[in-house]
Amino acid sequence: MTITDTLHRPLRDLRISVTDRCNFRCVYCMPKEIFGARYPYLSHDEILTFEEIARLARIFTSLGVQKIRLTGGEPLVRKDLHILIKQLAEIPNLDLTLTTNGSLLAKQASALKAAGLQRVTVSLDSLDDGTFKAMNDVNFPVTKVIEGMDAAAQVGLRPVKVNMVVKRGMNESSVLPMARFFREKGYILRFIEYMDVGHSNGWRLDDVMPSAELIHIINAAMPIEPLNARYRGEVASRWRYKDGSGEIGFISSVTHAFCRDCTRIRLSAEGKLYTCLFAVKGHDLKSLLRNGASDEEILETVAGVWGARADRYSELRSENTAGLPKVEMSHIGG
Repeated sequence: MTITDTLHRPLRDLRISVTDRCNFRCVYCMPKEIFGARYPYLSHDEILTFEEIARLARIFTSLGVQKIRLTGGEPLVRKDLHILIKQLAEIPNLDLTLTTNGSLLAKQASALKAAGLQRVTVSLDSLDDGTFKAMNDVNFPVTKVIEGMDAAAQVGLRPVKVNMVVKRGMNESSVLPMARFFREKGYILRFIEYMDVGHSNGWRLDDVMPSAELIHIINAAMPIEPLNARYRGEVASRWRYKDGSGEIGFISSVTHAFCRDCTRIRLSAEGKLYTCLFAVKGHDLKSLLRNGASDEEILETVAGVWGARADRYSELRSENTAGLPKVEMSHIGG
């Protein structure tokens, strides 16, 4: 079954946040002054069980979902995550991947691969320890994140992708060192424009380094050329080094919105369905699960939510959207 929204976009990608907790306090996502010791995180009873997530995943795949990405918070802080991955891996023809800050990846990579995970994307914003620690704000070193990437590659979680959020005035000096390092490593580095997700990160347009500027910087040092997208709705624009030494990507959600081809839907840790990263409200699926709804009833609800979808926040971003209520990225996943 294939369903489309009001802009004729099919449902293809499901992002599942398995926890709202994280062991980092990145300044653009979960700043410490807000997400401190007294922050009211979800209780264990409030979040979906692995069985509930797997049930919903099967329903979503019957509606056309082909790819599931596990997110958080930090997904690897969810206890026994490999058990969920094993359940999801039993779904036929499913592309199953995970985004992580890499801090716990070295310890878990082997179990994740054995459970059926196919690939990982690791967030890293600088190779410079001082800069990276200033951004993660928990004094976590770069070397430990790279150890996690290498462990993932060694067990076959390939290709390893690396996401770097670039914030002007904070880590732009790390752009070329990151590009050189990961070209040598053979991992796919992707630069992400600093986004206005939620209300905690103090976002300003002046802090955004446009992808066009980054492309100019990298091309001047290491010539690159564009590649074709592999599928409709691919978030990153793909480029390759002209000398054949690898691939690089740019996610331009601020300066070059890709809303018109967005095929993604998001499930939060407590079972709310969001049709956009910049959503105003979610749709409660947990209540349906826990009040005895059948698979068909849940399917009809999801199909109705997607069928009514008209989101295109990044195309409309302006002073008129600045004050809109939005869900924090740590709650809905990136």
